[in-house]
Amino acid sequence: MHRKFSSMIMLAVMVLTLIVVPVSAGGATQISGIGYFPSEGECDDRAVTGPEGQPWDFALKLTGDLEGCWYVVVETAECRPSGTYMETGYDIYVGEGDEGMFTTTYRFTAKYEDCPNLADEIFGRCQHPITAGSGTSTFEGVTGRLDFKDDIEAGNFPYRGHLKR
Repeated sequence: MHRKFSSMIMLAVMVLTLIVVPVSAGGATQISGIGYFPSEGECDDRAVTGPEGQPWDFALKLTGDLEGCWYVVVETAECRPSGTYMETGYDIYVGEGDEGMFTTTYRFTAKYEDCPNLADEIFGRCQHPITAGSGTSTFEGVTGRLDFKDDIEAGNFPYRGHLKR
């Protein structure tokens, strides 16, 4: 009985090791924080542009593991009769101080009560894969992805993701 119990413990440890090792062996750093619409005078750098020089459409102030400004360039937007909204585009993250920057592409999906006017959001979420080779300074060579999920009640945008060099 003791031998069987020891074998079961050893098997459990091996299974847990197999589950945990790929997450940490790749060297990815888990990140999280909250984005919110900036106060006047924050995140208003018009010198920041999209990949083809286009101006950004709106910005978020990020706090948490990323501290800086998240500039969004909308490329496509579509409202469906069901209230489903889909949007794609580019983001430019500019860290505070000399932290550096990186860009992403994104896909945003949401549901609105009044989709044509983007009013009364029911839910929203987006995925932001980091554009390879776009990082500077601290973010040089970084890859990974960030995911945002709109917190409708709080009026902010919690994010989480992973960065890897």
